[in-house]
Amino acid sequence: MSAPDARYTLRPTHVARQDLIDIRRYTRRTYGARQANAYDALIRQAFKDIAADPFRPGSRERPEIGAGVRSYHISLSRERAGSRIKAPRHFVLYYLPSDSEIAVSRVIHDARDLPRHIPSVLISAEN
Repeated sequence: MSAPDARYTLRPTHVARQDLIDIRRYTRRTYGARQANAYDALIRQAFKDIAADPFRPGSRERPEIGAGVRSYHISLSRERAGSRIKAPRHFVLYYLPSDSEIAVSRVIHDARDLPRHIPSVLISAEN
């Protein structure tokens, strides 16, 4: 999964793909299809932004989770996405397993108890 202007290939783990399905399902059920589509577009833009520069301003090192793990809150991509989502609540956890690849470990709600989800974050080779 890479955009034309991406410097890296983005590879979501199985757990991250399930996160995206769960986010879509919840958003659609709670706010409707239009809002779910808008939230999907915002997440896609965040992925494009990370793929273009995984060390971009606003991304954070997360050594408490694991060596080389970073986070990026999707709200930082609102303007580039032209998003009407007022208060996005998810962040992307990722790391670089190689010089050309980014592994997305999770897409997690920012109110979640992160330590409870750390073991899932460190799944590195799963597709």
